[in-house]
Amino acid sequence: MKITGIKTGVLRTPLKVPFKTAVRTVDEMTDVIVRIDTDCGISGWGSAPPTGKVTGDTVGSIRGAIDEMIRPVMTGADASDLEHCLDILDASLIRNTSAKAAIDIALHDIWARSVKQPIWRLFGGSGRTVETDVTISVNDPEEMAEDSRRALKDGFRIIKTKVGIDPGIDFLRLKAIRDAVGSGVKIRIDANQGWKPNEAVRILNRMQDAGFDLELVEQPVKAGDLDGLAHVTANSPVPVAADESCWSARDAMEILRRRAADMVNIKLMKCGGIRNARQIIALSQAMGAEVMIGCMLEGKVSCAAAVHLASAYSCITRVDLDGPVLCSTDPVKGGPIFDGGPKILLTEDPGFGVEEISGLQWSN
Repeated sequence: MKITGIKTGVLRTPLKVPFKTAVRTVDEMTDVIVRIDTDCGISGWGSAPPTGKVTGDTVGSIRGAIDEMIRPVMTGADASDLEHCLDILDASLIRNTSAKAAIDIALHDIWARSVKQPIWRLFGGSGRTVETDVTISVNDPEEMAEDSRRALKDGFRIIKTKVGIDPGIDFLRLKAIRDAVGSGVKIRIDANQGWKPNEAVRILNRMQDAGFDLELVEQPVKAGDLDGLAHVTANSPVPVAADESCWSARDAMEILRRRAADMVNIKLMKCGGIRNARQIIALSQAMGAEVMIGCMLEGKVSCAAAVHLASAYSCITRVDLDGPVLCSTDPVKGGPIFDGGPKILLTEDPGFGVEEISGLQWSN
């Protein structure tokens, strides 16, 4: 099963409403789509979003890494030897985790299709339905309250929002959300490295004292400040998840060893794909830690890979894979079923189940 070609293209999908954070507003989702073809007629799909502010990867850098560095060494390789292909991928260039993730996902897709099984089953899972949270865009408190009520009506039981710029405004926004949804809905917050350690503890205590009943806070302090992160974890009334601090199994080991966080948040675009994600999962299991799995603002193809992982591993207890839910259309035929609410349904289709993608602009 020799690899005969690797194609890349760009897919742009409009969002239902603009996605807003404190620093940007986005109207559409952009994904670099990858298709790896083999001489036996089996093809695998992968994708990666440009997330320059997180991974440093842009559309141009992702395509350049694949076209100039990965394709030349991967063409002709035996796709049935998954581990060898992943070794070739890792050795092809340093960093570029998003490009590597897209290729890694496509290689796993080919592997599973070749044995006619879904990925979740090959990883020992049961195909259980996955429940995701939904992110509420940053707006005025009243608008965020209305968006939260709408999410509740759509069936979501877990809401996430961004904080970390202005504690006063954050407080008002969270109060509006909690008042809107009542006590039966979980609320997660993502500070995106926005606080200093002592400040984080003070803010989180104030929020809990106000009755916000937060389930989780992501990355309250700078990614490289593990001492500060450990201080927050030891003194915070809210469980802490390390996001930007965790890019690899080595990072996860150090974070958990130092008790710098209660859990790590795996994103395929940070760690470089499924193989590395499974290493982080195995390490977390060995150390008795739960796992969160999340996504960038990314579409169904790469989210499908994360959904299969979430379905396969019971230690993944928190899921933030709402990217496809935010889109106004679904250009991807096949794959997990995102029904517009919190439930993501797995299928028996081989690989990740992706069949076709409409509106895709191939570059080669």
